[in-house]
Amino acid sequence: MWKVKSPVEFPMEMRYRPILESLVPPDPMSQFHLKRGSPDEEFPDLCRNSTWMGRILTPAMYRRQFNRCTHSGVIFDDVIRPGLEEPGDRSGPASVGCVAGDAQSYILFCDFFDRVIEAYHEHKITSQTPESDFNYDNLKGGDDLDRSYAVRCDVSVVRGVEDFCFPTHCSRGERRQLLMLARRALQRLEDEELPGRLLLLEELNQEQQRELNLSSPTSSQLRIGVARDWPDARAIWMSEDGSLVIWVNLDDHLRLVSTQEDANIAEAFKRICINLQKLEEYYRELRHPFIWKQQLGWVASSPADVGTGLRIRVHLKLQHLPKHKRLQDVLKRLRICMDRTGTENPLHCMS
Repeated sequence: MWKVKSPVEFPMEMRYRPILESLVPPDPMSQFHLKRGSPDEEFPDLCRNSTWMGRILTPAMYRRQFNRCTHSGVIFDDVIRPGLEEPGDRSGPASVGCVAGDAQSYILFCDFFDRVIEAYHEHKITSQTPESDFNYDNLKGGDDLDRSYAVRCDVSVVRGVEDFCFPTHCSRGERRQLLMLARRALQRLEDEELPGRLLLLEELNQEQQRELNLSSPTSSQLRIGVARDWPDARAIWMSEDGSLVIWVNLDDHLRLVSTQEDANIAEAFKRICINLQKLEEYYRELRHPFIWKQQLGWVASSPADVGTGLRIRVHLKLQHLPKHKRLQDVLKRLRICMDRTGTENPLHCMS
């Protein structure tokens, strides 16, 4: 805010005050009349919170973020709500416990987000621009997994679209505009070389949902606002052979998932790279490029996906390893998560 001296020193101030005030950038928080206490009174109870948000947030940090608000209306309490709704437990891997309401959140609340990103990814944020290499020819290995153990794999990537709030904060109108953009981009993808079909979740009956293995939103998604107005403007695009699936307006604006039933990671990654680069070009031509921040890389709603937005999951048949007493220590050191996905002939998902 500009500091203007009193009218005693500047008699002409009263005359020019409307002009001066029009030049002062407005404080977004001044547009809200929230009935809140002081930062110390509003500070959440984090005693039993095992998320990265709960470990990092301090009263001093909370005070610094308390009166900040993005241009679209995201306040800091919106950011930390997921970790307060799902505090987690000490037995499993820690979740980030926070979510960005829009791309500006990463800038306005950088004091907090940078610490969470550094802790979760174990990577120091510097002034250097991170490199993102989606040239599949540079991938070494990934096509030689032992099929007696590896059953299938999937490679996924998320992207946020410029000029739109993220799912926890976007309006119905924004969500419908995102769906319209996705229709146009995916139509071009179909016309060029990858036939497929776009299915609106609101038009699917229960039988179709079962065939696609679709489930209702979780209670957590409902509480933090990801599933507002469900299933309005949510869609799934599937290639004819089922190897590529693109989710629209679920946890993120776009999520591409490439699946290989032979657990060939290299082939799944190649499919992601080719189609992601095409979609990136289409969205750029539509004047809504994917969100990129110089010091963070590709930006999505969750700090866990900042950087490349890439995840790899491999489904394995394991009989004896899950019983090993040192398995959890090994997984923690390698920063790998393992979940059981079946009861009979159990499969374990490594990601």
